[in-house]
Amino acid sequence: MMLAMFQALRPRQWSKNLLIFAGILFSRQIGDLALVARAIEGFFAFSLVASASYIWNDLRDIEADRLHPKKRRRAIASGRLPIGVARIEAPLVALAGALLAIRLGKGFLIVLAVYFLQNLVYTSFLKRQVLLDVFAISIGFVLRAIAGVELLLPVAPGTELSPWLLVCTFFGALFLALSKRRRELGDAGGQASRQREVLESYTPALLDGLLMVSAAASVMGYALYTIWPATVAKFGTEALLYTVPFVAYGIFRYLYLVGVSDRTEDPSHVLISDRPLAICVLGYLAAVLIILYGRG
Repeated sequence: MMLAMFQALRPRQWSKNLLIFAGILFSRQIGDLALVARAIEGFFAFSLVASASYIWNDLRDIEADRLHPKKRRRAIASGRLPIGVARIEAPLVALAGALLAIRLGKGFLIVLAVYFLQNLVYTSFLKRQVLLDVFAISIGFVLRAIAGVELLLPVAPGTELSPWLLVCTFFGALFLALSKRRRELGDAGGQASRQREVLESYTPALLDGLLMVSAAASVMGYALYTIWPATVAKFGTEALLYTVPFVAYGIFRYLYLVGVSDRTEDPSHVLISDRPLAICVLGYLAAVLIILYGRG
């Protein structure tokens, strides 16, 4: 049962919370081990609270998950984790995350609380509302980015929250959420609405159009960020412009996978399992580190 309890946390989904490290990376403070330690604590606090919301979601969707070819293998849907145990596990995990968050300051705790409440609203209502479902997912990523800055402010008050970070995060997350819906719609076929109610309101043409818009906004938003006067002044270089091809390739590669692979129902799994995309991400991170930290 311990294994089932751990699997119910969906630890593979914790990779989404790596976005918390964007604040320390782009504020050029990643060499400060004390701040890195705070970011790591924030990562685990967010991951635990997110896992609590995943358990709550799985409890509410247990019947629909049992109809899904992959989700039916989840700990709760498969019956490996009793419902009563899951109902106890969720609040305990959330409490553990909250206790970690208290150490990181009021701002971080507030953002985490908003994230948790938003997830509860999403699970109870928004996930069945066309368009609002993907917007809610995107806002969740924006909150992660904000939290990554908030946890630094108590000990590094000069850390600034770039509005461009929020813009790029929002459209990038929106692109991933729409990709997930497009793949779900294609895979489910005639059972789409039984597996996820909101899919009844989407069509392939609508999702394809929205994917193009969000992909273009993601690439253009990031490109503008790299050459924005405030960005150039902050980093003392325009060299971030040379990281745009990594972002563009990553977006295009993911679009390709939406059409040919069923793995895009789970963006976290794609990042790990698709070698070209993983190499692209590592290349991007290496380029950013060299540009921001290699100038001495």
